[in-house]
Amino acid sequence: MQRLLFPPLKALMGSPCLRLLVPRAAPRTQCGCSCGIRSLLRPGQYSTISEVALQSGRGTVSLPSQAAERVVGRWLLVCSGTVAGAVILGGVTRLTESGLSMVDWHLIKEMKPPTSQDEWEAEFQKYQQFPEFKILNHDMTLAEFKFIWYMEYSHRMWGRLVGLAYILPAAYFWRKGWLSRSMKGRVLALCGLVCFQGLLGWYMVKSGLEEKPDSHDIPRVSQYRLAAHLGSALVLYCASLWTSLSLLLPQHKLPETRQLLWLRRFAHGTTGLVFLTALSGAFVAGLDAGLVYNSFPKMGESWIPEDLFTFSPTLRNVFENPTMVQFDHRILGITSVTAVTALYFLSRRIPLPRRTKMAAVTLLAVAYTQVALGISTLLMYVPTPLAATHQSGSLALLSVALWLMNELRRVPK
Repeated sequence: MQRLLFPPLKALMGSPCLRLLVPRAAPRTQCGCSCGIRSLLRPGQYSTISEVALQSGRGTVSLPSQAAERVVGRWLLVCSGTVAGAVILGGVTRLTESGLSMVDWHLIKEMKPPTSQDEWEAEFQKYQQFPEFKILNHDMTLAEFKFIWYMEYSHRMWGRLVGLAYILPAAYFWRKGWLSRSMKGRVLALCGLVCFQGLLGWYMVKSGLEEKPDSHDIPRVSQYRLAAHLGSALVLYCASLWTSLSLLLPQHKLPETRQLLWLRRFAHGTTGLVFLTALSGAFVAGLDAGLVYNSFPKMGESWIPEDLFTFSPTLRNVFENPTMVQFDHRILGITSVTAVTALYFLSRRIPLPRRTKMAAVTLLAVAYTQVALGISTLLMYVPTPLAATHQSGSLALLSVALWLMNELRRVPK
């Protein structure tokens, strides 16, 4: 493995990457150290490869920047996959009403699940002291509790795996000098966002464990905190995926025409709309708004239901009224698929590379699939498998939108 990552200097000198750095007419050094190579390099002389020089004072050779970028890009692509897994698993945890089964939070201690009957009984007794058991699950058995406990446990352990997937390789790449200055800032921000995401998750769970004497509603987490938790996860996912695509996919040199400029702007707006639609799904899930009007295209017997503005002040309805929340999610979904359709037809009017056209076609297909999943979930009263698939579809749609955006990005001068 060491020989693969750090090949001999003689082998590297014959590679095309280092040939770009050494002028052909220059005399070759006979000392066998890195000083001869360093004397040939002048600041600003080479622009195609950065930080490819030998590490001073060490016997190892750093990777060429292009090879390092591929390694970092693949790492961030894997990281974005782990974040997607966490989002999907979190959605299933919410759909199975398992999120409040673990009533405390310990970074290390809770990694070991109960093993004996006495430990399970003690864990179950802790759960029985909180509102969800007293109001909703007062007849729950220990076997049923084990199921929801393991669902929440799996989500928390996956979150720790996400943290390790970011932090440990980041420290290794930083030490090896495989990160450029700008990439170091991005990686620090991503690792910080991972830590923040974990704390935000527990802050969300706490809102569902609090006693609310004046409320007659079933215990649930705050939809505001749920949306913040999902939103930060989506930001982490988008940032990781965008960076990985930028490092891995060759950039197209597209002619900067007015039509391309409008297409690029429209793609940015469509991606933002898809993100907002996915985020509004957190309010639908938090308020169980998918169970309010299970008909389409009308809501009940009318296009606009009468109870849209039940709460006062009016702004509360947007975030706390289940009818308004479902109505908004419908409007955002329809607007998103309309924007994706317009984006597709606009892209057909411009000569684009094959890969870019493929991204536009895929975006259109995923958008209509997601709409079909959403309508089916609504009409079938939100079955868990279908609802989980619909939630996963929102990530797929957002991913393809980011891919198309990346295909259309401007080539830096």
